[in-house]
Order: sequence, then structure tokens, then C-alpha cells
Amino acid sequence: MKEVAPHDRPREKLERFGVAGLGDNELLALVIGSGSRDADALAVANDLIGHAGGLHGLTRMNVDRLCLVAGVGPARAARVLAAVEIGRRTLVRGAAERPRMTAPRQLAAYLLPQYGAGDVERFGIVMLDTKHRVIRVKIVSVGTLDSTVVHPREVFREAAAASSAAIVLFHNHPSGDPTPSADDLVLTTRLVSAGGIMGIDVIDHLILADQRYFSLVEAGRLDRRVE
Repeated sequence: MKEVAPHDRPREKLERFGVAGLGDNELLALVIGSGSRDADALAVANDLIGHAGGLHGLTRMNVDRLCLVAGVGPARAARVLAAVEIGRRTLVRGAAERPRMTAPRQLAAYLLPQYGAGDVERFGIVMLDTKHRVIRVKIVSVGTLDSTVVHPREVFREAAAASSAAIVLFHNHPSGDPTPSADDLVLTTRLVSAGGIMGIDVIDHLILADQRYFSLVEAGRLDRRVE
């Protein structure tokens, strides 16, 4: 970093002030490690943040999109994505915990850190026991930027195998807007009906988008309740 005074370089600042004393671009520069022939690591970090539309936008990036930034190759892109995933996993409860889900807001807080952002749609289910404690979470379908194909047989095969008493449907919208589409509502109706036949309650469908969510129960678009 030839253009930054030695005492202001991210590594030296971290030693002096601790990690909380660094800006977003400085933390990202440490992850990148070194710059390119034309720009130092801090400049590359600034370009990455700008390209992603902010630090949180990195959660929607993949290797190919990161490599569009000058000075970022597959190795640096992999380091950035690994750092993002480490941060995401620190917010996710440990596998040994089995929290009881009593409200849509609680479900959203449980799901958003890991599933709220992504560059493609992912559809999954939260499997619950008779007391609405989490058994496990499973992604059952991965789609494209704006759609995913979900078959009831895949959803309820997973739920039945886990001896679920109830499930919560969820999927993310890469657009950042959690408003359900007409297709989302049709799919929900199909799965609620299939659940009635299977004896497995579908108690909500959450659409996730970055740090926001839409609950069909909260919006009065589903007759089930998380009790």
C-alpha cells in the first residue's frame, strides 16, 4: 500500500485500535491481502464495495461477478466469499440448539442471516416437531435469478423423513424485494393442500430479501398460525 501512510494501513490500525476501529473497506482490504499492479488492496476493496452496491451486497455475489472488478481474480474472490460466509455462519444458531418458533418475526430472525441474501432463488423448509421446535432446515430447490421450481413431493418427502408435525416454507428474492409474486401465492396454496393430505401442517411461508421479510401469516394471506 504505497499511497497510505504506514500508521494508517489497515493491519497497523487493527493492532492500534482493534478490529472495531477499521472501516468496511479496511476490513475488506485485509481479506484481499494485497493489491494489484495498478491499485493497492484498499483501492481494490473500495471498488469491490462500489461494485456490490455496499458491503451487504457482497452476500449476493459469486466468483464470476467479483472477478469483474479490476485486481480481483478467482483466488481473491474466493477469499472474499469465504469471509462473507464465515460472518454469516456466526449469526446462525448452533446445530445442537432446537429453538421453539412462536412467531413469524422469530422465524425470520432465525432464517435471514443464512438464507436472506443470494444471487439465485433458493426454496427451503423449516421442519418442526409437535411443539414447533426446529428439527432441521433443508433447501429443497435452487433456481435462477427470479424463479425456482418446487415440487410438493420433494417438500413432503423431506418433511416426512424427519417426522415433522409442521413445516414453514421459505425462499429468498435476490431482487431485494420480499413482496410475494402471484406464483408464490399459488405455490403456497398447493403446498398447504398437499400438507393437509399428508397430515403435515404448513404454518407459514416467508419470503426473505437481504434483511427484510414478508410473512403470509402476518399479511393475512394464510389461514395457519405459528402457535
